[in-house]
Amino acid sequence: MRKICYLLFFVVGLSFANNNPLPNQNEPQVGDVLVINTPSGSEYNHIFFPKLNMIAKRGRVANYKSVHGNHVVVKEVITKSNGNTYVILEKKDNTQFFGFVKKVRANYEKSLNAGEISIANQ
Repeated sequence: MRKICYLLFFVVGLSFANNNPLPNQNEPQVGDVLVINTPSGSEYNHIFFPKLNMIAKRGRVANYKSVHGNHVVVKEVITKSNGNTYVILEKKDNTQFFGFVKKVRANYEKSLNAGEISIANQ
């Protein structure tokens, strides 16, 4: 009986010893592809698109429907001292958002948690 207990402890010990921690999957990397989802409200809170009045002043339709479902690429990752991680996003097809914005900034964790962006299945 004692040998079985020792064998059991040995096997359990080996299973814990082989658990190598993987790098954090929630950390964004340059080149990651994300999808912009429909916001829960009328505007995006954690992706910093131009305000609707600025879009209208540029002669475009003042709504965010043109960005729903767009695939974007992470071009830069910025980690602030307060712990927030911001990403600079560009459209995957290299066109501009609303016809005049090349890049947008987003709070990565908050926008993922709010459902404004999601990780694209590749």
